[in-house]
Amino acid sequence: MAVYAIGDLQGCFDALQRLFEKLRFDPAADQVWFTGDLVNRGPLSLESLRFVKSLGDSAVTVLGNHDLHLLAVAEHTEKKKRQDTLDPILNAADRDELLDWLRSRPLLHHDETLSFTMVHAGLPPQWDLAQARACAAELESVLRGPDYAVFFQHMYGNEPSRWSEELNSWERLRFIVNSLTRMRFCDAKGRMDLRAKGAPGSQSKKLMPWFQVPGRRNAELRIVFGHWSTLGRVNAPGIYSLDSGCVWGGTLTALRLDADELPYTSIECEAACRPH
Repeated sequence: MAVYAIGDLQGCFDALQRLFEKLRFDPAADQVWFTGDLVNRGPLSLESLRFVKSLGDSAVTVLGNHDLHLLAVAEHTEKKKRQDTLDPILNAADRDELLDWLRSRPLLHHDETLSFTMVHAGLPPQWDLAQARACAAELESVLRGPDYAVFFQHMYGNEPSRWSEELNSWERLRFIVNSLTRMRFCDAKGRMDLRAKGAPGSQSKKLMPWFQVPGRRNAELRIVFGHWSTLGRVNAPGIYSLDSGCVWGGTLTALRLDADELPYTSIECEAACRPH
């Protein structure tokens, strides 16, 4: 059995099929982890969502910001954006089945045997693994509950920027979702800055990638994540960034998690995956 983690798919279904062929992926024997953002911006979001769902227990996927955006648009609490490619899902006959499945995905996946933790964007420096799992479960409970649509009315916004146990209600849930699905940069005190979105070096001097914050309480973990297409491959212990910009004409990247040397495999993404 082989276990692979794959970066942001974003509707690049054909690229995934070619990557699976290169890996010789066998869903009957192997497992694949997806770092989230299965949908949006690429040309085949519906096909991607259906395919990953069809993999059943052979696939583990965490929710990304584009996945949550789809769910919010479906509930009419957020408007579609010009570059969205979500209409085929929203108009599909199996729309409700697909959206219910997506809504039930976790925000964090941790494998004790492999000693890997997967999230879409990152972990705030104030959280250790136990805190991260508890916060992810807190949000998952809301998304899977009867009043999930109300959450989407309060999901958007950049504040609060720093974790506190005193956070409650929608502010607490907004911090959790922003940390796990949107975070890139923080300052030295662990405050997120969600406006900075470029590659490291493009930010102001007071900011740094979230995994470089001094005293990060999750520094002992091996963290697999996506979301940051301009980050590139990180040369830092326990940090495995897998969003290699497939939807922007880059590559789709897989990392084998059960091998001693953790080999990467990438395939070029065709220009058709670029937004129109």
